[in-house]
This record gives sequence, C-alpha cells and structure tokens, in this order.
Amino acid sequence: MQHYLQKSSQQNKTTVQQLPVPQSPRSSSTLSPSTQKPAEVATSQTQPGTDYYSGDIHPAQLPPQTVQRPTAGRAELAIIIDDMGSSLQEARSLAAIGVPINFAIIPGLRHDREVALFATGQGIEVLLHMPMQPKEYPQRRLESNGLLLEQSDDELRSRMRGYLELLPQAVGANNHMGSGFTENADKMRVVLNVLKEHGLFFVDSITTPKTTGLKVAAEIKLASARRDVFLDNEQNEEYIRGQLNQAVARARKNSRAIAICHPHPVTVATLTKALPELQSKGITLVKITRLITAQ
Repeated sequence: MQHYLQKSSQQNKTTVQQLPVPQSPRSSSTLSPSTQKPAEVATSQTQPGTDYYSGDIHPAQLPPQTVQRPTAGRAELAIIIDDMGSSLQEARSLAAIGVPINFAIIPGLRHDREVALFATGQGIEVLLHMPMQPKEYPQRRLESNGLLLEQSDDELRSRMRGYLELLPQAVGANNHMGSGFTENADKMRVVLNVLKEHGLFFVDSITTPKTTGLKVAAEIKLASARRDVFLDNEQNEEYIRGQLNQAVARARKNSRAIAICHPHPVTVATLTKALPELQSKGITLVKITRLITAQ
C-alpha cells in the first residue's frame, strides 16, 4: 500500500518514446454503433457478439477473504472515468466538477501524457487503463499496443513496462475490455506481477464473470479492488442517474463502492449536475486509493 500512496512527483518529468497511437474507441468511424463504446451494456450476462458485461464475478472466481463489516455512518464512493487520454478538454471539464474523481488513461492515446500531468496537477489520481484482448478479438478491435493471449510472457512484460514509462503518474491500473484476457490466470499473473514490481494496485473492471483478476491478485499478494457499477452503458441522463443511485445504495450497504463510467458528453453533463449533490445525501466521494484492499 505504501508504495503507490507515495509516488514521487519527480516521475512527472520522465521523458520516454511514445508508443504507437491507437484510435480511441469512442471516436472510431469504422465501428458500428454497438461497438463504439467499451462500456458494458446493462445486462447481467454478456450479449452475443459483444464484449459487454455489467454483472458480477462468478463466486468460484472470488478469492477467500475476511468479510469486511460495514462501518456505521460511512458511505464512500470512488468514481473512475475510463478511456481518458483522447482529449485534454474532457479532462478539464471533468476536473471542473470540483469533486474527487479518478482518471483511467489508455496508454498511447494522443493526449495520454498531457491528461496524466493535468490530472496529477489537479489532485486527481491516475490509473493505467490496460488494453486487453476481448473474447471477440480480432473481430472486435483492440488498440494496436494491447495485451494479447498469443503474446509471450516477455512481450507482455515489455508492453506493461512501456505503459508505465508513458504514464509514471499511475498509482494503480484497471483493465480496458479484456473479457478474454482476464479469464487466463497465467497471463494475468504475468501482468499483475509487473504492477506489483512497481508498487501499484489493480482494480478489476469485471468484463466477464470468469475473470481471474482478483484471485491472482490475492495469490501474489497484490492490493486490489473491484468494480461495483457501470454508470453509462446507455447514453441518457435518466439511465446514468439510475445507475448512480445503484452505486450510492451499494456504498450505503457496504460502506464503500466503485463506479466506472466514460467521458461521453452526456455522462460528463450528468455527473456535473449529480455528483455535487451526493454530499447532502451522506455520500463521500473519494480517491480510488482510499478503497483499495491490501493483501
């Protein structure tokens, strides 16, 4: 825990060679509407022909752990904005909300380092948003610098270290897509060990009920957490507010919750209105490191 809570600000000065710039999933003109966003659709199961999943982890994939009892009167919520790095303006708009949020940046996007530097300057925690192979790959496009099951362990380590050279501000990481990759415990072990070497933590986005992420993290004693709710699988304010209410309910029940969304215009507009209202409802928005479970 101490390593990622004490990342040096000197890392912001690191100069590295840029990886190949992948096309942002939200701006691709070659994808059908159903695949233009990596968010998981509002269903408890993966839909045929997609990599979308918004349900929970299968019980068999949960690591044994001591049950944490809810703390009376405590209800903390961490909001992670995935797919950051395409636009500095998106980052500015989200920061202007004026509440604690967290940016998950895809390495190699056009403005990845600019957004990371801006975020740390605003006190926003940065996560490495690791592009991972979906089950539908290659029919479902992945960033050109993504992590694939066919890659050797050495190649995976090299790509992970390249990501972290690009984004030294990262305090942790979560998966971008990855319904295929995260089900493979051996490959996840390679990736998560690199995070451990760098003193980072892992947040499992849970894009498949068979993810091995949390189990492997527990095995190697890597600090970790899990996504509770996706907020914006549907692009309308009513839906997003409903999902936010689910996240609030989960936070009240368990004292803590993690919600993930994306910088779509309607999402940003809705969060701008809704997040400042949460404090009056007894919800404390927090940085993601606050909710990480040390192993």
